[in-house]
Amino acid sequence: MPRDAILTEIQGYADELIAIRRDIHMHPETRFEEVRTAALVAEKLREWGLEVTEKVGVTGVVGTLKGSRPGQRAIGLRADMDALFIEEANTFAHRSRVPGKMHACGHDGHTAMLLGAAKYLAAHRGFAGTVQFIFQPAEEAATGAKAMIEDGLFDRFPVDAVYGLHNSPGIPVGEFATRPGPILAGADFWGVTFRGTGGHGGAAPHLATDVTVALGHFLLAVHTILPRNLHPTEPAAVSVGHVSGGAFNSPNVMPSEVVVRGTARFFRPDAQATIRRRLAELAETLASAHGCTAEAIYEPLCPPTVNAAEKVPVAVAAATALVGQGKVGDIPMSTGGEDFAFMLAEKPGAFMRIGNGSNPDGSFHNVHTPLYDFNDEALALGSAYWASLVQQELALDDA
Repeated sequence: MPRDAILTEIQGYADELIAIRRDIHMHPETRFEEVRTAALVAEKLREWGLEVTEKVGVTGVVGTLKGSRPGQRAIGLRADMDALFIEEANTFAHRSRVPGKMHACGHDGHTAMLLGAAKYLAAHRGFAGTVQFIFQPAEEAATGAKAMIEDGLFDRFPVDAVYGLHNSPGIPVGEFATRPGPILAGADFWGVTFRGTGGHGGAAPHLATDVTVALGHFLLAVHTILPRNLHPTEPAAVSVGHVSGGAFNSPNVMPSEVVVRGTARFFRPDAQATIRRRLAELAETLASAHGCTAEAIYEPLCPPTVNAAEKVPVAVAAATALVGQGKVGDIPMSTGGEDFAFMLAEKPGAFMRIGNGSNPDGSFHNVHTPLYDFNDEALALGSAYWASLVQQELALDDA
């Protein structure tokens, strides 16, 4: 079937996809709690005739669809299902009904798009091989992909290649973007606990070892790591995201302990190692200089997301077939992280961006913000991209 016909047919049931997407949006579930979402996914896949396996990597779901033509190749298509710990500020009817949780990254849309592709391909099985529809939990925790792999994902559901798709606010609806090689950074967490004696901040500060002074110097020193320890052209990021210590109702008490936590992003192992080493060195040195101690921890989360050079043209061809030349661009590397990296470390594949649009004045609400919402206009196009990708990889033919 021609690819424009694919999009036309999927647009015919766009209302169903919108209803699914908004239902998921109203009932957000965070890391490894995606029970309701997984059940909805499994129900729809079975309704359309796919073989379904649940609880892969705790709450993951895999739908298996075999083509009607002979073929040994298999590909995996992955969507993430989890939400974020963010209080939604939107007021539309499908806003989150769960306090403190919302789909602020578009995983509701990702899930609906892959379901749309499953429905289409289940009705048009003229491809040669097998499609594994992978619905992953806990992407935001950077542990869901790894959990599925450790639960035998690629042993139980073998694939020759695996593909991911993520929305991008600011890119117009109807456009796609990707790049060969590294596309997203490796993402780690780090933390430092400074400990001292604490004391009376008004009557006897001279008798205390002040952890806040050590913390203050450390907060400034963190931002010397990149410009003074990595080459000026090295893409990386180190940021502070949390500081806590002391009692709000006792501002005259110097705390005996303060905690700072943050994130590190990198594209090369050497850069990761340097950041890790310097965080600990700075914390320990500055703590010692002020009569305190420091305990540094470093938590590797996921490696860089690296697209296989031979698979990017396949993804580009699938998108171009839908939107035409000039609508599939090259995107620069981003220091955002994505645990799809674990799947790409196991199998060749490509991570594609799909436009989520913007306001008429060019503004938009970015992912991970309280006013973000997935753009329903992209749903049918994303589903059609997945179907077009199967056509590229498995020579779908409805003739």
